[in-house]
Amino acid sequence: MSPAGHRRHRGFSLSPPPAAAVIAVLVLSLQLAAGARVLNHGEADPRRRDIATGTGGGACAMAVVPFGYACEEHEVTTQDGYILALQRIPRGRGVAGAGGRGCGALQPVLLQHGVLVDGMTWLLGSPEESLPYILADRGFDVWIANNRGTRWSRRHVSLDPSTRSYWNWSWDDIVVNDMPAIVDYVCSHTGQKPHYVGHSMGTLVALAAFSEGRMVDRLKSAALLSPVAYLSHITTPIGIVLAKAFAGELISDLFGIAEFNPASPQVSNLVRSFCRKPGVNCYDFLTSFTGKNYCLNNSAADIFLKYEPQPTSTKTLVHLAQTVRDGVLTKYDYVRPDVNVAKYGQADPPAYNMSAIPAWFPLFLSYGGRDSLSDPADVALLLDDLRGHDGDRLTVQYLPQFAHADFVIGVCAKDYVYNDVISFFRRFH
Repeated sequence: MSPAGHRRHRGFSLSPPPAAAVIAVLVLSLQLAAGARVLNHGEADPRRRDIATGTGGGACAMAVVPFGYACEEHEVTTQDGYILALQRIPRGRGVAGAGGRGCGALQPVLLQHGVLVDGMTWLLGSPEESLPYILADRGFDVWIANNRGTRWSRRHVSLDPSTRSYWNWSWDDIVVNDMPAIVDYVCSHTGQKPHYVGHSMGTLVALAAFSEGRMVDRLKSAALLSPVAYLSHITTPIGIVLAKAFAGELISDLFGIAEFNPASPQVSNLVRSFCRKPGVNCYDFLTSFTGKNYCLNNSAADIFLKYEPQPTSTKTLVHLAQTVRDGVLTKYDYVRPDVNVAKYGQADPPAYNMSAIPAWFPLFLSYGGRDSLSDPADVALLLDDLRGHDGDRLTVQYLPQFAHADFVIGVCAKDYVYNDVISFFRRFH
């Protein structure tokens, strides 16, 4: 595959990759599977076997109810037919009553996870450490989203997940279809505008939506943890190789793989063969992928790697790789100008303009100095785009010791991040 001449090259040489690179680039996501099998030990929490094996029902039954919280399973159907799971923790532990509508109803908060995980990633710690439980115990009505294609969101009104057509989407489609459907559902069931919390790709889809004026009138505010709008400064070595080598395009076009499932046996075998190469360490997944996390203990890492990863579309990984290579945030690039013209009416895919995010919309951004995916240099580019934001509507928190996973499963995230998020939300009730 030869890159189209209209691409915006910033910092990478995009010559066609050698055959060996086709295998090497897979490891950015695939080493998740190797880590999940290497670090599968320890059963301190009795609910963990259900979480790992998928027995015991949905996320509510598997993770939330055993801790004594009320939990509800909900479904949302998007405009393009995907049926998405939502979990709701309507109140804190031991608190009687229901969420629902009315002047006494609790303030809703919607949590959106990142790529290659699902909503369970928010629920893997104890109630004293995990954001959904902390929010519920502080008086919030908590809703947890699950992206299309993940474990509990694998249904469609007419398409089967075993077909390529089911997986023909990128994160653009989450911006256009999933976010509006989920936010409208929460609004209609609570009678209130929710606050929003996103991590990693959960911040990317939110920023892209806000830049087009979507959802800003349906949300009260947004807290963005490890914010991603630009990816040209990522420091994870395998991610850089992935982007350079057009891995996603090769996987999709050459091998016909539309669903990217890093836990599949084929992928696991491929990873094991690659991990035998000198100088490749596929065991320390979280460090190699996210950066050196500050407050991730062994137990938290083990539990995470038991349950995750989750599938996504290969097209989403291609889209993310395009963002790394091109240095700008655009809609999905079909590479061929004629296809882009048919899709967008122009030869280049339209850019998401972060400076177009309404200056009045309340934003909380928290990022870490050790983050290999949401690099401080890329966050600086985003903050430059937001320099016209109303001063009292933009809160920025920089934690030099934090890396990517600290914000979701770090045992000290409550003290460093979550308390400040809650204080921010209370300003904009």
